Parts: sequence; C-alpha cells; structure tokens
Amino acid sequence: MLLEHMGTDIKVRIRPYKDMDKDRIFSWINDEEVFYLWSAGVLGGYPLSEEGFQKTAEIMRFTALYDMEPCGFFTARNPHESADELRLGFVLIDPDKRGKGIGSEMMRKALRFCFEIYGAECVSIAVFEDNTAAYRCYLRAGFVPTGNREIYRINGRERIAVELECSKRDFLVS
Repeated sequence: MLLEHMGTDIKVRIRPYKDMDKDRIFSWINDEEVFYLWSAGVLGGYPLSEEGFQKTAEIMRFTALYDMEPCGFFTARNPHESADELRLGFVLIDPDKRGKGIGSEMMRKALRFCFEIYGAECVSIAVFEDNTAAYRCYLRAGFVPTGNREIYRINGRERIAVELECSKRDFLVS
C-alpha cells in the first residue's frame, strides 16, 4: 500500500512501517525535549530504547516518504471498541524536513488512509499545547480542537495535551 496525493507541490507517500526504518526514526529523536514531546513518556525514558519503541508494535505504524526516503513516522490505533474512530499518535518528522509543509502533507495522507481505506468516521490526535509547530501542522491538515484536555506529568513538569479531531465528512469536503 502506497498512498500519494498530487494536490500539492509536496509529494509525500505513506506506507506501512518496516524494521529497516527504525535507525532513521531513532536518529530524529536527538534530544530529551523532542523525545517527550513525541512520546509523552509513554515509551519509557530518554533516550528511546528498543524496548520502548517495541511498545508501538501492537498498533498500526506508518513511515512517510519524501523523494522515496523516510521523512516521517506515525501510528494509528482504535481508542475505543468501535472501529469508526482512529487515534493518530507518535507523529515525528525528520528535523531536516520540518517547516516545509511535509508534516501537514503526511497528516493529510494519514487522514486519507483512515477515511478512505480503513473506513473510520472520525480521527483524533493529541498534542501538547506548548508544541505550537505540531499544533499548527495538525490544523493545516484539517484537524479542529475538541476542547478536551489531559494533564501529563513528565519529569516533574506538568504538560497539557489538547485533543483535535477531523471527521470524514469535513475532510472529504475540504
């Protein structure tokens, strides 16, 4: 499965994650702040370990490609019993590719997969409110805030995650 969208000048493709992507993905997590913004501490402590990353193996994992080279990573899972909703998470972009629209395009591809291939009716994602670049990226991709917030305590610091969502109906008319 390879998804491509020609509607923008940025050609990003997504495919299922392959083990050969791991070293590249690990290299993008080059400091503690990036690690905790990405993982919320769910995958253990910094630096990312093989054991921690293995926790993502139980959910759908995807690699984004730009010029056929890995440029991003994300996961998708069912947060509830229903298959009508998917939750995206562990979204990461190669630091050299940030700020170029690749993240937004990757998220649009993720939404397209969720709605058109998986058949979800709604897709949600959470982002720390102080991660403004990611927040703006998700808004550009079509997500809207739900008003739901969750507090995380990471390394003795309180962080607030805000939830965003995109409905199939809204995505298909945009």
